[in-house]
Formats: sequence, structure tokens, C-alpha cells
Amino acid sequence: MIDPLVFGHRVRHYRKRAGLTLDDLGARVGRPAPYLSLLENGKKEPKLGLINDLSSALGVEVTDLLSADAPSRRAELEVAIERAQRDQAYRALGVPYLKPSTRIPDVALEHIVTLYEELRGRDAAAPFTRDEARAVNAQLRAEMTERGNYFSDIEKIAAAAVDAVGFSGQGALSKGEMNALADHFGFKVIRTPDVPASVRSVTDTRNGKIFVHARDSYDSKQARSVILQTLGHHALGHPEPSDFGEFLRQRVEANYFAGAVLVPEKAAVPFLLDAKDDRNLSVEDLKDRFFVSYEMAGHRFTNLATEHLGLTTHFVRSDDQGIIWKAWENNAVPFPKNSAGAIEGQRLCREWGTRQAFSSSSRYTIHYQYTDTTTGTFWCATFVETAREPASAITVGVRFEDAKWFRGWNTERRSVSGCPDGDCCRRISDEMAEQWLGFARPSVRPNSHMLAAMPVETIPGVDMVEILEFLTEQEHEAFQ
Repeated sequence: MIDPLVFGHRVRHYRKRAGLTLDDLGARVGRPAPYLSLLENGKKEPKLGLINDLSSALGVEVTDLLSADAPSRRAELEVAIERAQRDQAYRALGVPYLKPSTRIPDVALEHIVTLYEELRGRDAAAPFTRDEARAVNAQLRAEMTERGNYFSDIEKIAAAAVDAVGFSGQGALSKGEMNALADHFGFKVIRTPDVPASVRSVTDTRNGKIFVHARDSYDSKQARSVILQTLGHHALGHPEPSDFGEFLRQRVEANYFAGAVLVPEKAAVPFLLDAKDDRNLSVEDLKDRFFVSYEMAGHRFTNLATEHLGLTTHFVRSDDQGIIWKAWENNAVPFPKNSAGAIEGQRLCREWGTRQAFSSSSRYTIHYQYTDTTTGTFWCATFVETAREPASAITVGVRFEDAKWFRGWNTERRSVSGCPDGDCCRRISDEMAEQWLGFARPSVRPNSHMLAAMPVETIPGVDMVEILEFLTEQEHEAFQ
């Protein structure tokens, strides 16, 4: 499938590299300059014969012209601008057509593309409020806790799919096995640069096609997960969701299916049991054995730990400010919650390993820590994913008595958390309050408060204790 927009940009790129005008190129391929101009602007689809002629005239391979990638970041932006202006949401704004001429700097195009993507994202999120989403999520999490985060029916469907394509569960799914899985469910995976920016994939159920972005390959952990999540909806017989609650449930189930295929139960359980016998359980080893992300490995461990290992666990993903993005537990760890029972958007105690890992000397390895809490002592292993924006801490933990089964059980790191008691880490001391309140005003990073519960703090998403401690330290150093 040829993308006229990208193809046109690649022709223009190689024409200019060769130092040719449209007239020069037209003389070589027997086409008038106006026709070639339409071609370069993505308004004409090239015939096979013309592609060969252009290849010869420009001194490049046919594959160079047919590549799905724009030839430069500038060209990529111009393609994105053109696609955006063809979108109904963009046209509804009533703004005049913008031709991305050379007089418009790259930074301006970056702004327009970013704003368009934000518009699309807000349109998608409009039907439900943040609080409604959290309430539905809390209900679903309660069900997951009751079941030990283990769904036997999904495990069986995933196992049947794995067996159907002959995947052993040792190492990563091959390209052939991924294609076989898609074929097993009656689909073909097609890569195209036209996938809308607001989604990760588009499924054509009538023609049995799953469209993913051209840049995604089977070598990418994320791309494999996206394809398997899409297949999961069909494997599990999901109808069109009627409300947000059903949408969220289907997403959780599809994600579970993807994890159960990438880390099959029949292969993972013996691996984990052997590690437990050796008192050497590790999420990192699960990640490496099955070629998945640390986050998916952590999720998958919690799926299997209670059912097969007899361990209750907790899982949390948070940013460097302690704001929770995802969380689950069945070991009574005291996650912060709002009045509706929602965990997402709440701030973790500063004493927890999940937050301590960001300032630890082991930030780029695994941070092990014991934490005494109001409901007992917990051991946890935390990995900071610095490649993510913002950087995220992925934590899997167990109760004190179960730490003996894990690598890192002998860590000497230990802290005490009194949260949710405000005197633990959230209360500003009288001394600092007298010295600084009214004189300290931080500028908030947008990512830090996107999910933060309002109004927990005067400035949403900001830990004022941390801010005032910083100011106190700076002032102290200034007098040294």
C-alpha cells in the first residue's frame, strides 16, 4: 500500500538532492511539471511504470521511494499537518487551510501537530469525567482483588491460542508466530503510516485487518503487546462497549490476554516455582526470560503469584512525585485512597520504596526495601523506567513473611511510614511554616498533577513539604 503523502515527500527529497527542477524531472520521465507537483503534494497516486521511471531518473532504488517513513522530521511534520487538516475534528474548527511552506519554521509545525493531537485526545476523553473513571476503576480493582488478579477463563483462551501456533513459551514470540496468531483469529496485520495519532491500532472486522503504525515492528515489545491486545478483544468475544465501565473492563481483559500469550502460564509457572524453591524469585528474570517490559512482567507476576505460588502481592506504577498511575493489591498494603476508594491520582508516602528508588544509588538497577506501615511490614522491589516520559517507578511487593522467597530479601534498606497520618510526611513543621509559608511558590510540572485528586493540596500535585525542605537546605548552604 502506497501512502501518496509520504511517497510525494520522498520524490521531492530525492529530486532536490539530485539538483533537479520539476521541469528537469518531467523531461526525464515524460510527465509535465504540474503533474509532478501534484504527485509531490500527495494529490496523485503513482502508477507502477512511473515509479520505475522516477527511480531511474533520480538514481535511487524503488524501495527508497516506497519506504513508509518520511525522509526527514520536517517532512514528517508536513505529512502530519496535511492529515490533521483532513480530519473532521480539525475541519470543525473552521480555520483556513494552512500550506506548510518553507516560510513556516519547524517549531510552528511542531506546535500545530501537538495541539491537534491534544484536541483529539480531549475529544476521546470527553464522555466521562476523571472522577467517574476512578470510581469505575475502583470497582474493577475490588473484583480483581477478590480473584487474586487471576482469570482462569482468559488463561485457557490464551493457552489454546498459544498451542494453536506451536509457541513453546520460551523466549519471545517470533514474527511468524505473531502472524500465525493473527491468522488464527482471522486477521492480517497491516502496517501503515495513516493510523490516527489518537489510537495505537485500528481493526477492520469486516475485512479481517488490523492496522498498526508503520514504525511498529515485531521486534518492539510495545508493538507486540498492542497487536495482542487487539486480538484479545476478538478472542474474548468483546462486543462494542456500551459505557466506560464496560470499556475499562474490556481493556483490562485484553491486556490480561496479551500478558497470558507473551508469558504463557504453562511455561511461566514452572519457571517461577523453581525460582521460589531456590528463594530467588525476581520480576527481572521473568522479564528477561519472556522478552517483555518490566511493567508487563510485574503485572504477569501478580496474575500468577496468588494462584500458583501462594503469595499475596501488590503492584504500583507511579511518577517521581509519588502520583499513582496504576495500582493493585491483595496483601492489605495501605495505598492512599480518596473518599470513593480510588487509588489513581493519589500520592504515595515519601518513605515508601516506590519513591525512595528515584533518589537511590540503585536507581538504574533494582531498589529493594522494607517499609513498616500502619498495616504491617512490606518488602518491595522497584525498577525505575527512565525511558518513559515522565520516568515511572514499577514496584512489586509482598508482606514481610513472604520476602524470603525473593532475590533482594536481605536488603538493609528500611523505612517507617505512618501515612495516611499527616504527621508522617505531609505535615509541614511549625518551624518551616513560620519561615517559608507565604514566601515559597513553585511552578508546577503539568505531568505531575494530571491525575492528582483536587483539592488535596493548595497547589495540585505539589509536595510542599519537599519544596520547603529544599528551600531550607538552599538557605542553609548559602550561609556556610
